[in-house]
Amino acid sequence: MEENDFVSIWLEETGNPAIEKLAQLNLDVAQKTTAILAANDLTENNLASILDINPDEIKRWLIGRHVFSVKTINEINTALAELTTAYTKQQQIN
Repeated sequence: MEENDFVSIWLEETGNPAIEKLAQLNLDVAQKTTAILAANDLTENNLASILDINPDEIKRWLIGRHVFSVKTINEINTALAELTTAYTKQQQIN
């Protein structure tokens, strides 16, 4: 980029709102996922197992160090729904 490029200067001074919004969205997804797991007495390993993902990757997700794609968000939502349904059924049996 050129030194006097207006856009580069503006981004350096003010930041990039789109990137900041995406970072906040990723953090929100991580926080909501953590809350749902905790509310249903589930662990990161439960989520890792159903998604067939390394538990260390799930840990990175939940501390906000991962950029979620729409596909990943959908997979998380599906997995959480499955886990919470299974947890609810187990609670009803007990």
